[in-house]
Amino acid sequence: MSQININDIKVDVVYKNIKNIHLGVYPPNGKVRISVPLFVKEDTIKLFITTKLGWVRRQQRKFNEQPRQTSREYKDKESHYFQGKRYLLKVIEVNSTPKVVQQAANILTLQIRPGSSVEKRKAVMDKWYRYNLKETIPIMIDKWERILKVKVNEFGIKQMKTRWGTCNTKEKRIWINLELAKKPLHCLEYIVFHEMIHLIERKHNERFKNIMNEKMPNWKRYKNELNRFPVSHSTWSY
Repeated sequence: MSQININDIKVDVVYKNIKNIHLGVYPPNGKVRISVPLFVKEDTIKLFITTKLGWVRRQQRKFNEQPRQTSREYKDKESHYFQGKRYLLKVIEVNSTPKVVQQAANILTLQIRPGSSVEKRKAVMDKWYRYNLKETIPIMIDKWERILKVKVNEFGIKQMKTRWGTCNTKEKRIWINLELAKKPLHCLEYIVFHEMIHLIERKHNERFKNIMNEKMPNWKRYKNELNRFPVSHSTWSY
């Protein structure tokens, strides 16, 4: 990977065995990346980006205007999100196995051993988020397997910095970003649905969009909602 600078905008350049140029602006900070075929020259890349500068700046403004969470310290009365709802964290130090308990309408209780670090607290929260995704995603996959007439062999959950999800069409495996545990359920389902369509059509072409429009008419609203949702400074994107 290399980097070029166009009108004070830094662009990461990735050469791939592909046919077309793909330009993307990624949250949370509006990072710009362009994927290009192996044979494309730098002058062509610069010209392509220059013609898209207006669009790039508009996308970056959107990300800059998004509400953001401050860095998480996992302490009492701190705000955390789960399935699109805002919760206040209640931290209790106990000499037992750490865990998270969902209490009342707006309280998440984090039971942690005395003296646990911020990293350990985060790990306990992430484990709880992962558990909930593993309970929810199979239901969504089962629903869309029947509708789309496809089969997902396996799914996984991991932190991703530049995508909400990915699909390995050869292995019929999809990966979902752990951060989606914090988002509304219909946003999570939109990403599961999106990745499953790649089992029918690998590219984001007209056929792909036609399937999206037919099977989930509100997908654009869900996508916009997902990208407007309060985000952390650490990881999330699509």
